[in-house]
Amino acid sequence: MGAAAASLAAPALAYGATDAWAGAAAIERRARPPVFPSRVFNIVAAGAVADDVDQTTAAFARAIQQCAEAGGGRVLVPPGRWLTGAIRLRTGVELHLAQGATLVFSTDPARYPIVATRWEGVELMNYSPLIFADGERDVAITGRGVLDGQGAAWWSWSSAPRFGWRPGLPNQREARNALFRMAEQGVPVARRVFGDGHSLRPMMLQFQNCANVLVEGVTLRDSPCWTIHPVLSRNVIVRDVTVIGHGPNTDGCDPESVDGMLIERCTFDTGDDCIAIKSGRNADGRRLARPTRNILIQDCLMKDGHGGVVIGSEVSGGVRDIFIRRCRMDSPNLWYALRFKNNAMRGGVVENIHCRDVQVGRLARAAITCDFNYEEGARGAFTPVLRNLTVERMSAQATVQVLDSQGLPTAPVRDIVLRDCQFDGVTQPSIITHTMGLRLERVRVNGKPVAAL
Repeated sequence: MGAAAASLAAPALAYGATDAWAGAAAIERRARPPVFPSRVFNIVAAGAVADDVDQTTAAFARAIQQCAEAGGGRVLVPPGRWLTGAIRLRTGVELHLAQGATLVFSTDPARYPIVATRWEGVELMNYSPLIFADGERDVAITGRGVLDGQGAAWWSWSSAPRFGWRPGLPNQREARNALFRMAEQGVPVARRVFGDGHSLRPMMLQFQNCANVLVEGVTLRDSPCWTIHPVLSRNVIVRDVTVIGHGPNTDGCDPESVDGMLIERCTFDTGDDCIAIKSGRNADGRRLARPTRNILIQDCLMKDGHGGVVIGSEVSGGVRDIFIRRCRMDSPNLWYALRFKNNAMRGGVVENIHCRDVQVGRLARAAITCDFNYEEGARGAFTPVLRNLTVERMSAQATVQVLDSQGLPTAPVRDIVLRDCQFDGVTQPSIITHTMGLRLERVRVNGKPVAAL
């Protein structure tokens, strides 16, 4: 992958280490934001005109090129409403949105050129993400402005009637199935061409094969699909960011095949998972064989969503050494605090997941779920593995269940430890099947100490 993909994060401690949280300290210590020269390139000087999509799209390309060729600096988006098509970042460029700046993305698919990208864990040629960087280093999106993806114009493509789809309208179902078949059949990525007529929605931000990435301070609203998607990248920081979007698959942040990432002081209010950690789907994930590892998530707020921190389901490349601390998760529309989803089509090893000091308010379902029956379930030849999950000092005010852990007969979930936790408002018993090595240490449910669930 070259210099941009060189590993910048040392591995966290291995499975079974006595002081796993030393791994979190190492991730935080190595997380360093990119540094940019003091040059400023204002998009207005490059020809941007408010609400003129042609002029503004061209101005972004011109300012970014000038900035990169000068050796790097800041491309400034001043206050105002700026309508644009796809933006492509280059090495050494910080895209900065001033307070009062709103970057509004066109809903015309023709303004998003076909690029080599990744969609639901599979490589393909498809619409460019709204902001895209590939093979770059030292790139950033910063400031106190807003990025508006106008996702509602794209959401009907999901084929869900509640998002506007009706018979006769375009939808993603046929293209999605075709893409997955191509990956299983080993069709070269260059021949997996989608885009016009296929209705696979673009991501909002995607940093692919990049090193030294920063997203800080901005508000991201209504992405067409996943919102922040670093993939095959190193040393990524997402800090003080707000993500709002209640459409289909509007995950907040999806690190995929990432090594070394810090997510801190962010707020997620989403229509799908708040944070979803991934590493490629099925044959593509095994072909690339790039695990996600060394991720620290801290001091975040999770509101609506399917899960606060989720691992899966596209984890065929494996996930390990993930740390979650000092987060708050609270909404009647948040399904789970911690969610693990996998199956025998995906396979992949998920291990060394450490969570402490998470405060949970209300949840719609269970505090923790480990689900190997997700989608295809046992129908597959690849063994899903989840082991070494430790949850310490989690408190919940109102959760329907404490734990829903369902492995497979040939692939049990292994080695879950709940320590110094308190779960209140529990109304249903936990579900525990095909799970080995579950330990409870000083756990209280509805005010009473329990030795088993």
